[in-house]
Amino acid sequence: MAEQEFNENQINEMLERAFEEATKLYKKRGFQRRVGFGKKPALINVDLANAWTRPGNPFSCENIDDQIIPGVQRLLEACRKKNHVVVHVTTCYQVTDRENPHTDMGLWHCKIPIEVVDQKKKELWAIDSRIAPVDGEQVLIKKRASGFHGTYLAGFLRAAGVDTILVTGVTATACVRETICDGIAEGFRTIAVKECIGDRIPGAVAWNLFDIDAKFGDVETVDTCVKYLKSV
Repeated sequence: MAEQEFNENQINEMLERAFEEATKLYKKRGFQRRVGFGKKPALINVDLANAWTRPGNPFSCENIDDQIIPGVQRLLEACRKKNHVVVHVTTCYQVTDRENPHTDMGLWHCKIPIEVVDQKKKELWAIDSRIAPVDGEQVLIKKRASGFHGTYLAGFLRAAGVDTILVTGVTATACVRETICDGIAEGFRTIAVKECIGDRIPGAVAWNLFDIDAKFGDVETVDTCVKYLKSV
């Protein structure tokens, strides 16, 4: 454990130095602008289902119990008091046989072990009970990394009048990042909630949030997001 913490501290120190230099370059070239909050928000929780939030699964992520779940609970409380839109996104597959040419996994199974989220095993892809959906909140099943790819998410948000999405979940390197990138491409103001995004690999969250903040959305704290949700 001590060795792991030491390695993580080394990685974080190296990243901070890299961020300082990158910030100079980005600002000089006009990056790191602000997209800002809009008038109608939605909270998008990406893959905060048991296969990602509970231990013992290949997809299990770090900092779930002590940081991500408590942060999302605060966001949900603020959203529910104001009747803001909430979407819980999860991932599962009907055909997990890699030899079956009709699989809904596409070619993604060539890279990652997505066969471990079989649709028949609902306990795996069910949203974590600590942040369980309530009546009126959407539970959306996706097949690819982005919550927008091949789903009804964009149309649903537009019909609800949403102009701002607050994105939480896992992982920073894949599904959260892809959802944010597609979100701004679809015309939504994209906000990454800093303490509510996780991954499995040391340094992955810090690097991706820095890069997202430079090019695809604003990284904001839970406190800032809760204050915003209460104000609109």
